[in-house]
Amino acid sequence: MDLSIILPVYNEEENIPKLHSKITNVLTKLNKSYEIIYVDDGSKDSSFEILSEMAKADKRVKIVQFRKNFGQTAAISAGIEYSQGDILILMDADGQNDPEDISRLLEKIDEGYDVVSGWRKNRQDKLITRKIPSVLANKLISMVTGVHLHDYGCTLKAYKRDIIKDIKLYGEMHRFIPVYAAWWGGAKISEIVVTHHPRRYGKTKYGLSRTIKVILDLWTLKFLGSYGTKPIYTFGGFGILLCFSGIMISAVVIFQKYAYGVWVHRNPLLLLSVFLFILGVQLGMLGLLAEIIIRTYYESQNKSTYLLKKIINLERG
Repeated sequence: MDLSIILPVYNEEENIPKLHSKITNVLTKLNKSYEIIYVDDGSKDSSFEILSEMAKADKRVKIVQFRKNFGQTAAISAGIEYSQGDILILMDADGQNDPEDISRLLEKIDEGYDVVSGWRKNRQDKLITRKIPSVLANKLISMVTGVHLHDYGCTLKAYKRDIIKDIKLYGEMHRFIPVYAAWWGGAKISEIVVTHHPRRYGKTKYGLSRTIKVILDLWTLKFLGSYGTKPIYTFGGFGILLCFSGIMISAVVIFQKYAYGVWVHRNPLLLLSVFLFILGVQLGMLGLLAEIIIRTYYESQNKSTYLLKKIINLERG
């Protein structure tokens, strides 16, 4: 299978037929084997019934249906798991992504890139609730991760299968797949400007609350990416800093006692120094526990802490 097109679907009954027709027209021209996987994320309208009829008419249309709404990340994860294509293309089912951009994504993949991300440069969404939070979030993600993309939130992306197949997604992590691919797979990433249409039918499922989730997931991603195999560096580092701060404040308390006659038991800095020192010790112990958990995780499942691309004249024992 050359291509797998993966679309999460949630209450898109009015958009699906026209979008599917456009996708099919584009894929037919490419002269490649393909499948179109729709993941029904617990839709409450007639989306699943429409998808079922399309699947009956065309065996290349495949459907995964969830029992309830689990969210876009879960839907994308399921689509990846059930896909068979060498190249996976993700896109939204709301009609705002343009199927004509599929061929342009594939052209970039053919140039040797592992990931090609869409950039909705002329985004057709509300300014306050969608565009401004998106710009700020994209700048923050690029700064924290070191992977510079203009539009992490654009679902329209193309991936080589070998770079994405082992990535496990949680929360709202689907937008961070390029980061995963770069950090753990050494992916070569490119970005192209794609067409973005205004939504014609249905209601958007995203609001400002999603920005908070993205920030929390970014925090998690940064920790896992930088310290996932060495948590003692994070917890222990903060622990040592707090212990040192407690010791320094204690020194100030002693100095004030002998230099100015300030009674120790009346000095609030003493309580602060003790608190910081104890907190530092606790963080250090927490780091040791995290190290034990991480090592148990890897060793119990025989997981490696690295990913090989190629070996020459060698065999793994």
